[in-house]
This record gives sequence, structure tokens and C-alpha cells, in this order.
Amino acid sequence: MGAQKKGGARVSEDPVEQGHQRLQAILLADSFTTKFRPVTLERPKVLLPLVNVPMIDYTLAWLEFAGIEEVFVFCCAHSAQIIDYLENSEWSSHPNLSVRTIESQKSISAGDALRYIYEQQAETSQIQGDFVLVSGDTVSNMPLADLIKEHRERKKKDEKAIMTMVIKQSKPSPITHQSRLGTDQLFLAVDPKTKQLLHYEEDKIDHARGSVCLEKSLLQSEPSLLLYSDMQDCYIDICSPEVLSLFEDNFDYQHLRRHFVKGVLVDDIMGYKIFTHEIDSSYAARIDNFRSYDTVSKDIIQRWTFPYVPDINFSGNRPLKLGRQGIYKASDVVQSRSADVGSSTVVGDGTKIGDGSRILNSVIGSGCCIGSNVVIEGSYIWNNVVIEDGCEIRNAIVCDGVKIREGAVLEPGVVLSFNVVVGRGFVVPAYSKASLLQQPTKEDSDEELECVESSSVAADLLAGLNLEMEARESDLGPDGAGYIWEVCEGANDEEWKHSVAPIPMDKVAEIIQAMEDDDDREDESCVPTSGELRSDADSINTDMNDPGDDDYGYFEKEVEGTFLRAVEEGIVVENVILEINGLRLSYNMESADCAGATFYSMMKLAVDTPHNSADELCKNAVSIITKWKRLLGFHVKKTDEQIEVIMKFEEMCQETAKELGTLFAKILHVMYEIDLLQEDAILRWAEEKAGADEADRVYLQQCEAFIQWLKEASEEEDDDEDDEEEEDA
Repeated sequence: MGAQKKGGARVSEDPVEQGHQRLQAILLADSFTTKFRPVTLERPKVLLPLVNVPMIDYTLAWLEFAGIEEVFVFCCAHSAQIIDYLENSEWSSHPNLSVRTIESQKSISAGDALRYIYEQQAETSQIQGDFVLVSGDTVSNMPLADLIKEHRERKKKDEKAIMTMVIKQSKPSPITHQSRLGTDQLFLAVDPKTKQLLHYEEDKIDHARGSVCLEKSLLQSEPSLLLYSDMQDCYIDICSPEVLSLFEDNFDYQHLRRHFVKGVLVDDIMGYKIFTHEIDSSYAARIDNFRSYDTVSKDIIQRWTFPYVPDINFSGNRPLKLGRQGIYKASDVVQSRSADVGSSTVVGDGTKIGDGSRILNSVIGSGCCIGSNVVIEGSYIWNNVVIEDGCEIRNAIVCDGVKIREGAVLEPGVVLSFNVVVGRGFVVPAYSKASLLQQPTKEDSDEELECVESSSVAADLLAGLNLEMEARESDLGPDGAGYIWEVCEGANDEEWKHSVAPIPMDKVAEIIQAMEDDDDREDESCVPTSGELRSDADSINTDMNDPGDDDYGYFEKEVEGTFLRAVEEGIVVENVILEINGLRLSYNMESADCAGATFYSMMKLAVDTPHNSADELCKNAVSIITKWKRLLGFHVKKTDEQIEVIMKFEEMCQETAKELGTLFAKILHVMYEIDLLQEDAILRWAEEKAGADEADRVYLQQCEAFIQWLKEASEEEDDDEDDEEEEDA
């Protein structure tokens, strides 16, 4: 038996066969993309701070915790910075984890990196057997021992089983994954018995039709398929040594998924197989763009990534103190008494916050100086940043050494790279990216390096990139310093997908509309993007055994869980709308069902919030309705949807929240006053209730005065219109 360790038992194997095989991992310290430019032109992505800790520390800490003994860190772009960091960190002398670096500045893809490692492997025999393959921007707390054991046992039975991919469900819908992580929707087809991966698709899903095309040969060869459209690829793979040799044999394998995985799946000659492993309770995510950077940061603050949270010392830094409402502060923070640091906020060492400033849902680094009357919301301020009086920063990323002069404004989605200066009163437009480095006139492809290594980035940036630059004045005001990069042609409409800014409401509406526009065309090569595809006989049997009576109950519980998470984590309304509409599509519900379930969730929260009287309960309810008016309002645009809300309110008062009963008329009136319920909906509900039994007219009678007032107001309005028509005549 192996030694016991934090992340669980070592993989237990035959002592003769596996006694000397160390648990190893390959960590790719280059993303081989340009999504974090211009920031990554000066610093490698894996060294960027994630809640004030370099990304790579999260990955290494998790690997050590999970029982990995040796990690090979592959360095390419900015390799000197990464090597220097590792040599001067605790990882250089860690007692439980050996960290070794492999350097190659010529590799321009993950495929090149693995080919280079294979070539080195032939000389040094570094990789001894199965290994974990991850990138240095991965945050996880999942155990690996059982997964590695599962992979090895499968390989003993089937020598063609060379890889196990970790996947995780992105609840509750396909669009939720996009809204949270900014990535493309993923479609998988898996053998339900063996969990073998049969189809992997990121690019060609027909969102408007809610379907995806599969090869007929696949449908004919498999008795049943498990179809996933709500999965997140965690980019955590358990690999056999054959994986490295396949990259060596196939030079067209560049991207790990688009080329390697899809190539293996269609290769009938070699017959290699890839399997999936779905995790449930554990956390795993990769930071692929600025939106996923924002999402994972929030998950860390909300402690979904425990034990890798701000108040745990896992990276050699001093842990922060956790206070109420998820506020983390270093012990030496200097905060004015009139300053307000709100919920879900992290403030690092030596930072000073001036009079009247307000910080909410943000991460502030070390050594920052924040002036008076500054507003910072949903933003990431890195180290040694100076923000002068009266500035406003919302949903932005501000890198080390930036200076934002008095009265300047950063609109949502702004990214300021290192040492940029924003001039007094200057407004940086939404989604702008600014840097002291001028934008290359020719962009390299998304498959190429973040940047070639250079001893002086500013002076030698062009080395290896063959880019032309032209001098010009600062774009950030007369007393500013830096240049605003132009959005590449064709990418302007995509900026919102990958930004730290909330998804715009018009884009929310577009996404929902696209998913609703199902043309219902039948095509034997197209299948729905969820559930299990079976033979006709199996489908009949399944349908007979599935009562389907509780669908609305499950739907309502999911909506309630989504709403409560939004309240607890401060999720923006736009994303909550996406999630609830995704649930609606998943459960095949109507918009009126969303309205009823959302209102139910709001009223249940009001009842569950501590109160000592009916007046306090009423205040709770009105406060919640007012705060989340946009959420409910999105689902009550039609009269039928508004009537559904009133009927749901009746049902609650009668069955689950009877103490709300005395407040029925008051709350109905409030919803009318703030334009959530229209006059026509209330009067139609009243007409329908008028013929009901006495027991069913309790709340109608309570609203009698209000209903009469609405009728009189309606009649007066009709009379006024008639008078105007007569005058016009």
C-alpha cells in the first residue's frame, strides 16, 4: 500500500508492477492563444494573479494535494519568468512534490509541446507511465487517486484505452456554460455503459434548432448513446504513454481537442479509445478568457474551491482574514471609517482606502492606494495601483502599476495592462484594452504564442513576431500614458462573450430567441442535444416507465436554487435570466411557468428571511420584489404571464406560505405600482375568480377595494378617450 496523503490514498497497485512508478503530471504553462492580450505580452498567463495568487499556484497546490509526486512544467512564452518564479518559490524545495521545468521557445501549440516532451523522453525517460495532463490555468479540488486507478484498470482490460477526460455538468442549461465561462457550447456523445467518448463537438451545434448532426454510421453502430449538451470540459486528462507517441506520429495534431481528440475518434485504423469521467461534488474549471477569469475568481471567493480559498495559506502568501458577508482583508489594510467595503470583496496587504469610497464584489491587490469617493464594483485591481479621488471603475481589470487620475471612469469590460496611466476625467470606453505597448498591425493566429520570450519586452517585442508598429500619442488623455487597442475586424460583436462585464440585455434576448426559434424540421441525421438516444423499442419502454408528472415540481426547485444562488453570490440579473430560460428549455416549460416559479422563489425567500410581524414580512417581500424587478419583469411581459404570477401567489397563500395571506392585496398593489402587473391582468384574474366557489374567492374579496378602484380608473380613462374622439370629430 502506498503512503496516505492529503488528497486521499495513493493509487494502490500491484507492488511488483507499480511499486516504483511515481504519480506524474505534465503541466502546460502556455495557453498557446492570444485571448489575454495585451496583458500576456508582458507577463505569462500562469503568473497572472487570481484572487491575488498566481494561477499556477492553484494548479500545483491541487496536484500536490491530490497525490501527484512529480510535475513537469512545460514553459514556452516568457519561459524565463516562469522558471525564475518557480525557482524562488516554495515549489523549488517542496517535500511532497518535485517540480521540474522543460523549456522550448519554438513550440507554437500544445501539440508541439507534447512532441518536444516525447523527444526529450526518448533521451531521459522522464515520463515513466500514465500521467495527468493539465494546463497551468486550472483550478480544481477533485481527488485523482481513484480516477488514475480507474484509468489503469481499464487499460489492463483494453490496451486501446489511452485517455480519460474529466467532464462536469454545467447546470442547468447549455447557455449557462457560455454565460459563466465564455466558452462555446460543448456537445458529447458517450456510450452509457462504458463511458467511452464517441463524439466531441464544439463548433457546429445548431443553436437555433436545438439539435446537432451525427454521422449515420455512429447511430447505426451503437445500440444507445448518451447525449450531453450541458457539459463542461475541464481539460484534465489521465493519459497513457501512447498519447505522447501519437503526437509524434501526427504533426497535424496541434490543439488537444479540435485535432487530437477528434482525430482519435475518427481513426478506425489504430482503434485507440478515449473515455470520460464525470465529476459531481468536486470543483474543476479552466481559465480560458476574461469571463472565465471573473467566474473562477467569484467561485474562489464563494469557497467552491475549498481548500484553495483566500483565507488558507496554500501559496506561501499570508492568508487573509475572512469577515462577514464574504469580505477578506489583510491585517494591515488601512480603511477610512467612511469607506464601505461590501460583500464578496478581497483586499490585499498594505492597501489604503480613502474617505467615502465604495468597493463591492471586487478583488484589490497589495500595495494599492485608493483615494476618496472612489467607486469600484465587480472589478479586479492588481498590485501597486493608484486610483485618485472620484474615479469610477465597474467590471474592469486593472494590472500592476496602473495609475488612474482624478475623476476618470472605466466603463464595463475595460482591461488596462501594466503601468498604463489614465488621464484626469478621461472615460475609457466599454470593452477597451489599453497597454503601454502599441497594438501590432498584424495579429498572429489564435494558435500561436502569447509572446516570444524577451529580456526587454518593450524593446524587443518584435523579435520573432515580424510585426510593424507606428508611433503615436497616448489614447488615454493629455496626461495619460498608453494606447487603446482596436478590436480586430469581425470580433467586435464577440467582445461581450469573453469580457468581465455582465452580458448585455440585448444579447441575453438574442440568445434566448435563438434557442426558441426551433423550426421543428425532422431530419434523421439530427438528434436533440440532451438525454439518451435509444432504439425504438427501448424508447417506448422508457416513455411508459416515465410518468413525467413531477416535471414542474423539479423545474420550480431548480429555479429556486438558481435564484438563491444569485442572491448569495451577487450574480447579475442578465446571467440569472439566462439560467432560468435555460431551465425552461431543458424542462420544456412556458414563459408563464418561469414567471410563476420566479415569483414563488422570491416570496419564499421573503418568508424564510427572519421577521417578527406581518409588517416586517411585507417589507421583506417588497424589498426583494423591488431589487429583483428586472428578473421578474423579463418573464411577465404578457397578460397571461402576469395572471400566472397572481395565481401562484394565491396558491402560496393557501398552501405553503399562509402568513402571506393577509398581505395579498398590499403586495398585489405594490406590484401594480412598480409596473410588474398591469391593470388588464388584474381585472381578468378578478373576472375569472368571480364565478368560483366561496372558498376560492378569499383573496379576491381581500382585493375588492383595489379592484373597484382599477375599474373606476379604467372607466374614467375610457370616458376621456371618448371625449377626445368627439372633440377631434
